Amino acid sequence: MSSGSQLLPASVSDPVHIERARIVGCAYEHADAIADDVMTTIRGQLAAYGTADPGFLTDVHDQLARLSRTGLGALLERKRVTPADVTYVRQAAVRRARSGVSLVDYITGIRLAQRAIWKSLLAHTGDTEAGREAVLSLAGPLARYTDFISTQATNAFLGCQPYVEADSVRDSQALIDTLLAGTLPVGGPYRSVATMHGIGDDRTKLVVVTAVVLEGPVRAGSADRFRETKQLVSAAAARVGVNGLRTLSAVRGEEIVAIPALARDGSADQLCDQLRAMREELAPEGITLAVGVSTAVTEVSQIPRAHQQAQAALALLPEDGGVLALPQMTPFRYLLLRADDTTRQLVDPRIGAALADDRVRGGTVAETIRAYAAADMNLREAADILCIHLNTAKYRLGRIQELTGRNVRSVNDLVELLVAIELQPGHSGRHDVLVANEV
Repeated sequence: MSSGSQLLPASVSDPVHIERARIVGCAYEHADAIADDVMTTIRGQLAAYGTADPGFLTDVHDQLARLSRTGLGALLERKRVTPADVTYVRQAAVRRARSGVSLVDYITGIRLAQRAIWKSLLAHTGDTEAGREAVLSLAGPLARYTDFISTQATNAFLGCQPYVEADSVRDSQALIDTLLAGTLPVGGPYRSVATMHGIGDDRTKLVVVTAVVLEGPVRAGSADRFRETKQLVSAAAARVGVNGLRTLSAVRGEEIVAIPALARDGSADQLCDQLRAMREELAPEGITLAVGVSTAVTEVSQIPRAHQQAQAALALLPEDGGVLALPQMTPFRYLLLRADDTTRQLVDPRIGAALADDRVRGGTVAETIRAYAAADMNLREAADILCIHLNTAKYRLGRIQELTGRNVRSVNDLVELLVAIELQPGHSGRHDVLVANEV
């Protein structure tokens, strides 16, 4: 009801009325315990509350206790709850929005409060028929009160959303600038923002992600359109996460920088999979991304170095972009990606000619060398990988030695052949490493 929540109960017998007053009064006296109950639940179920700082949690607890007293007090006094009675709910909604709590999570907290109040009412029902009838008569008024509170909170939350989003963007940009300088705010709103994103706990591993929108239809448009596109990418990056939290993300000039906190196992694999999925989801909108991912760090002072790593990974991507994740790359492959023209000129011409001819003929030689290396130089296992007979595999190794002058049973020769394969002109070792990481 727009004018307020009608909590006036229907006429009941005197014994039921007496029991209702007793039950509600007992619950009212336990408003703080009700708030404790709700806090335990929401901290376990809602990520935004689970990692919040003590000041934030105290504010939430006070609001929940007050919400309980308002509703239960109205039942005791048999009066209507009006918008003026719940100004604090609307103010709390604005604070939650500004702190990054989603509307869904905020309303879920209110619904959990309703459940906790009902649980408290049931706990004080007693064993009499009048007590049971009394508590049942409270179910409807409590539901109407929760609907009223939810409506008030939603309207306030949505009303401040445009301003909150602008503040959030500015806060994220300022915090990322601070983190990329290797420092963590010691207090204030920026420290709260960092905590909400899982940053600041030495036990949590972080990576730095940097992305750029490549040349194409999006960049060919107006400056405003390109700016909007980068903000869209930043928002998409903020939704990428593996620990139940949003990722800190912001636009910094031409690049989008994100600092995800990894899950407790410290693995970046799931995160990298999500980044690739994000890139694919944005592609139909005409957005082509190049994304570089750093190795994991545990200290804020290491974030500047991680940012440099992410930028270095970004520079190694091919012209059509992709995701190059250092946590999923071996040192060998990374060195190959950084190879220059001089490195390619060091490849024995005989090997280069053999591989060039092999590429034209279907790549059997390169395929066999790779399989032999993948099988740890076990020819039988290599034959199984290639789905060929052992004798065929033996023949191929002999043929490779004839063509290249290298014996694949020698570690040094095998490494030289593998390097030559990755550095073939037109083969693009960069693209091959990218594909290997995306499988």
